[in-house]
Amino acid sequence: MRYRFEPMSERQAHAVAGWHYDPPYDFYDWEADEEDLAELLDPARREGRYFAVTDDRGDLVGFAAFSTEGDAVEVGLGLRPDLTGRGLGLSFLLSSLEFARGRYAPARFRLAVAAFNQRAIRVYERAGFRRGESYPHCTNGGEHEFLRMERPA
Repeated sequence: MRYRFEPMSERQAHAVAGWHYDPPYDFYDWEADEEDLAELLDPARREGRYFAVTDDRGDLVGFAAFSTEGDAVEVGLGLRPDLTGRGLGLSFLLSSLEFARGRYAPARFRLAVAAFNQRAIRVYERAGFRRGESYPHCTNGGEHEFLRMERPA
């Protein structure tokens, strides 16, 4: 599958906000964290950071969010729920990193992942990310363990 990245529209943001994942990945449902949902749905906060990812037919298949921190780009990703667990994660991630490399020219990529999400951690490691610190993070109505990961751009 080939992926295209475009600034996320209002319609696309609302579509992504309505995605629901099967447990335990429902942790990533946007409704689970009011602050994250508000950011996604606010055009000013979304601009320049959130990108809709479409396939060759123009169907929305995921999103990518990027923020810069010094010489690094922080990466956030999500595949449409019905596409998860199908072996698309690595190509989706690598396409997202290629897009971010061209747009931001960072020295490093960073991301944070919920520690329980071993499926995603395996994909990130296959893409060259290395495990860093583990830390508690308040989100989704509680404190959850997260893992920071990083790789050269």
